[in-house]
Amino acid sequence: MLAPSETAPRLRLRVTPAAEQAVRQGHPWVYGDKVREQNRPGETGEIAVLYDRADRFLALGLYDLDSAIRLRILHHGRPVQLDAAWWRAKFLATLAKRQSLFGPDTTGYRLINGENDGWPALILDQFGDTLVLKIYAAFWLPRLAELEALIRETLAPRAIVLRLSRNLIARALKHYQLEEGFLGDPGEDIVTFLENGLTFEAEVRFGQKTGFFLDQRENRQRVESLASGQDVLNAFSFSGGFSLYAARGGAHSVTDLDISAHALDSARRNFALNASHPAIAASRHQSHQTDAFAWLSEATRSGGPRFGLVITDPPSLAKREAERAGGIDAYHHLALHGLQLLRPGGTLLAASCSAHVSAPEFRQAVERAARQILGHDWQTLWTAGHAPDHPVSFPEGEYLKAIAIQRR
Repeated sequence: MLAPSETAPRLRLRVTPAAEQAVRQGHPWVYGDKVREQNRPGETGEIAVLYDRADRFLALGLYDLDSAIRLRILHHGRPVQLDAAWWRAKFLATLAKRQSLFGPDTTGYRLINGENDGWPALILDQFGDTLVLKIYAAFWLPRLAELEALIRETLAPRAIVLRLSRNLIARALKHYQLEEGFLGDPGEDIVTFLENGLTFEAEVRFGQKTGFFLDQRENRQRVESLASGQDVLNAFSFSGGFSLYAARGGAHSVTDLDISAHALDSARRNFALNASHPAIAASRHQSHQTDAFAWLSEATRSGGPRFGLVITDPPSLAKREAERAGGIDAYHHLALHGLQLLRPGGTLLAASCSAHVSAPEFRQAVERAARQILGHDWQTLWTAGHAPDHPVSFPEGEYLKAIAIQRR
C-alpha cells in the first residue's frame, strides 16, 4: 500500500525520550510536539520511520501532518518491509483473533478495532454479508483501493460500505473524488444480521457509527439473564437492543425512551423481526419519544412507575477532556434517578461510552448515587468493559464501561 509521496526518500523521525519509551512499550500514538527532528517535511499519508537516540530502528507509522497525533504506529520492534505480503499477513492475523469468538448464531461483529488491532484510525464491522469500513484519518484515503482489494480477496463480501469521519468528507471528495457509500456494486442501505440468535437491522449507510452498536453485545446478554418477570425501563434505548434481549429473557413489559422517533421506529422493526419468539411476543413493548433525562427526572419527582430493571446507556456525556467533570456529575445524577425508580430487588444497569471518563470514575459516580439513595441496601452485581471483538491495547482506547447495582 503505497502513497504517492513514497517515491521520495523515506521520512525519518526522532522523538523525545518519553515518547520513545512509550512507543517501545506499545503505545500507538506520537504527538507532533514530541517530534524532535525529521529529515524533511512530511505529507499526510506517507509511512515514516522512527529511530531512537542511538539511531536504531524503533517503529514504522502513518504520518498525519494535519493532526495533533503526528504519527500512528503500524509496527514497532524489528525492521520489516511493508510490502503486499506484510499487509495481507497483518490482515489475516487480525481476522484470526475473531475466529473462535462467535458461532453461526452471531453474524454481526467487529473485525478490526483501530489502533487496538494495529490498524490506526480504521474500523471494519461485519453485518451478515455486508462490511462497513469506517476511516477516521486522512492517511488511509490514498490507500483505499489497495485496502478494498485486500478485503475483497480475503472476505468476499456481498457489499462494502465506506463511512468517513465528518472532518474527512470534504477532503476525500476534493483530493480523492471519494464519497461515503458503497465501494463497487451497491447493496442494501439497511441489512439484517444475527446476534446470539436474535435478528437486528443495521443502517449501514446512514446510521450512527457503522450502523449498530456492536460493543454492548455481552451486556445485552447480561440484561437477558436479569429480565425474567420484570418490568424493564430502557432509557436512551436507540434501536432497542437491550429491550429485545430483555423481552427474550421473559420481561413482563419493556418501555423504551429515546428522543429520536427514527430510533424508536427501528426498535419496533427489530421487535417485529423477532415476533415469532414466544417470549418476545408475550412481552408488552411500549415506547416514548422524549428527552430521557427529563422523563427520568419527572418520574422520580412525581413518584411515577417503578421497574424491576432500569437501563441507562446514554450517548457520550464527555466528548472532550474539558467536559470530564461535568460528565461524571451527569452520570451521577442519571444513576440517582434510575435507582429511585427501582422496586425492591430491582437492578440498575448503568453504562458509559465516554472515553474521557475513566472506568473507576464512572463506577464511583454510580456507587456514590447508590449510597445516597439506598444507604447500605444494595450490592454491585458486576462491572464490565469492552466486548472481546473490541479489544483495548492502550489507555486512550478504553471507552466502554458498565456496572450493575441491585437494590436489596
